Amino acid sequence: MLMRTDPFRELDRLTQQLTGPATWSRPSTMAMDAYRVGDEYVVAFDLPGVSADAIDIDVERNMLTVSAERRPTVKADDIQMELSERPLGVFTRQIVLADTLDTERIQADYDAGVLTLRIPIAERAKPRKITVGGRADRKEIDG
Repeated sequence: MLMRTDPFRELDRLTQQLTGPATWSRPSTMAMDAYRVGDEYVVAFDLPGVSADAIDIDVERNMLTVSAERRPTVKADDIQMELSERPLGVFTRQIVLADTLDTERIQADYDAGVLTLRIPIAERAKPRKITVGGRADRKEIDG
């Protein structure tokens, strides 16, 4: 027997049961962190319990879309669920990427329930040194 100690969680569970499976198919968000390391941005998404083949990453222009589906782990008809707090269904997150990022070279890794995307900064957006020429660099024409 499992002990239930959070009355608000129980209320959420009952609401979910009353509204039915239609709410499970509604897209949900996933927790993420985003930070810069050197010449790339790193975005990490928490996706515990999601298999790698249930993750979809799309980039269209500057819009990055990450979708993942958490499927039920228990499928037997003779099991009576006592407590179900882990949400199931489709989770999505969209991020608008800056023009300064190289969307052609995004790398994705999935380990221990964390999807990590590494997005390099485009070469054209990196700071560069411009040399200034002086009079000594120009040719004089005698007339």
